[in-house]
Amino acid sequence: MTEVATSDQLLVVIDPVARHSDGESVRIAKDVLSAGASTKVCLPEGPEEFARALARRGSRRPVVVGDDRALLRAVAHLHRQRELGACALSLVPVGRTVSLARSLGVPTGAVAAARTVLDGAEQWLDLLVDDSDGVVLGDLRIPWARGTAELAAEGAVPGALAHPWLRTCQSLVRTLATRPSRLASVPPGPGPSRLRIEVDGVTLVDLDQPVAGVCVTPGASGGAWVEVRPVSVGAEVAPLRAEGRRVTVSGADFRYRADAAVGGPVRTRTWTLRERAWGLVLPG
Repeated sequence: MTEVATSDQLLVVIDPVARHSDGESVRIAKDVLSAGASTKVCLPEGPEEFARALARRGSRRPVVVGDDRALLRAVAHLHRQRELGACALSLVPVGRTVSLARSLGVPTGAVAAARTVLDGAEQWLDLLVDDSDGVVLGDLRIPWARGTAELAAEGAVPGALAHPWLRTCQSLVRTLATRPSRLASVPPGPGPSRLRIEVDGVTLVDLDQPVAGVCVTPGASGGAWVEVRPVSVGAEVAPLRAEGRRVTVSGADFRYRADAAVGGPVRTRTWTLRERAWGLVLPG
């Protein structure tokens, strides 16, 4: 069931990463929103100011201008304050990481997304909440493996991987001087994991079965979808699938990716599905 987003008073919270990475898209979004509604624009410089802006929204509908991490920050804050069900969020995706926004159905163009804020409909979506009060909007993956872009952002990958045009210069430097490669400091990707995975108290996989990967996503029928890919030796092994409201993973220390955030290491973690826990304005 959907509800039309009718409030014409908006609190537009513009994430600093969006302002610095794509100021033109931010300007376009502000122009479209200001032309169609009464807007109050906030320019927080960090997570604390971001949270304070949301807390002081009053009766205004919150609009986040930013990437997936900004959306997650807003949902996590409202969840911790137990205000997630009080209002639906709107999002104008701006930044390099917008795959979560796209998967949720938010238009990724600044104009289309801003028009959706004005004319879209509220849709109430399921949410995964873990036992440390963390949230998952899209999907949860175990084990976690850093991609090239993430490593580059941390400075753990040479610039040649983040910027191919540097390869020639770096090749020349390597011929003039020898020094340890920074790639040597990057830990190798994770191998098979030995994890116990329980769905609603029933063991789907135990520690004696190595797994190559686990994926958990909020389903469309009031349950979480769980897919486990066992390690295949010789003949290919079909993935194991189950649906339930409570998923517990335990075993040796493991990290996990929850949407755009990385958690762990932990030895056990439980995720519980909450139906229609948060609202998002999407195209009607």
